[in-house]
Amino acid sequence: QVQVVESGGGLVQAGGSLRLSCAASGRTFSIPALGWFRQAPGKEREFVAAIGWRGGSAMYAVTLKGRFTTSRDNAKNTMYLQMNSLKPEDTALYYCAAGPYNSIWQTYDYWGQGTQVTVSS
Repeated sequence: QVQVVESGGGLVQAGGSLRLSCAASGRTFSIPALGWFRQAPGKEREFVAAIGWRGGSAMYAVTLKGRFTTSRDNAKNTMYLQMNSLKPEDTALYYCAAGPYNSIWQTYDYWGQGTQVTVSS
């Protein structure tokens, strides 16, 4: 059993930056990877990034790579998502999830409650 909790969302102007955090607890030693997903109003849930918990390798949505960076601190059981050059289109509810190292949200088993990111124009 794994629990994840996101934090760090808020309101930011276009071009600004935010750093989201995902705190993991429970049987974190069993986590293959942590992933970031987002869902905007009227849109389907989409993959943002994922990171292997042990190896630290990361993967990103093609359209986001270069602006978003994910990292993890195993000692703190925390994953981060650094978001730069934010655009209004990035406005969404951002979720942290624990699961396999892939980009398919349906395969992730444990989800946080989400943290809202709103980018104003």
